[in-house]
Amino acid sequence: MEKDILEILEKDSRITAEDIAVMLGKPVEEVNACIKKMEDERLICGYTILADWDKVEKEYVIAMIEVKVTPQRDAGYEAIAKRIYKFDEVKSVYLMSGAYDFMVLMEGKNIKEISHFISSKLSTLDSVTSTATHFVLKKYKDYGIVMDDDKLADERMIVSP
Repeated sequence: MEKDILEILEKDSRITAEDIAVMLGKPVEEVNACIKKMEDERLICGYTILADWDKVEKEYVIAMIEVKVTPQRDAGYEAIAKRIYKFDEVKSVYLMSGAYDFMVLMEGKNIKEISHFISSKLSTLDSVTSTATHFVLKKYKDYGIVMDDDKLADERMIVSP
């Protein structure tokens, strides 16, 4: 039942326990208890919304920063990841396979703010050997949701015989 509840909440975290109970054919008390248990065990880590900030007058820049590091003896990548994710500016940190070790997502007011964070905080960490920064220019799809769907309509010219 946990997996089913997680899949439902992942699609819409506003759905009520009563509606989930109906969908799963379970008593609402059982669904509430299961949700509470998953929250206590940190299987459910939080609830959030997905906002299209481009439709609101909010000036921001999203950066994806590739980070190469030298793992610490007896601590591996965990200690480095912890140091990175403790920065308030950092939204997400992922351990990656491939050419770099971490992908760090951050949001700032402008490019200057992000570059200041990278040069004064991130790149100065002992284990960091290099960084490469990519700026998001436009979101087309985020967490499975198509952003600004009306602009993504097929704009090809209609050709009829």
